[in-house]
Amino acid sequence: GGVLDGPLGFDNAVSKTAAAAKGITSEVAGDADILVVPDLEAGNMIAKQLVYLAGAEAAGIVLGARIPIVLTSRADGTAARLASTAMAQLFAARTPSLPV
Repeated sequence: GGVLDGPLGFDNAVSKTAAAAKGITSEVAGDADILVVPDLEAGNMIAKQLVYLAGAEAAGIVLGARIPIVLTSRADGTAARLASTAMAQLFAARTPSLPV
């Protein structure tokens, strides 16, 4: 199981200090493992910030089409491309309605 909460601003999702300063009481605030965004542009911006400012590795797939779509940046390296492909394959393998 997991704990779902939101919406939270980026600062409140990743910083317990920011969440506390704003009086947010939540198991997720300041300790989010997954960030869900409203659209592709917002997701791209968050992903680039995490990669360039925090040294994160990124992987991405787009859901909602007939099959998962691997979405990488032209600037992504091999690790990000492989991780995105692996995520898409895992999702497809666990979704009975998708052609695998």
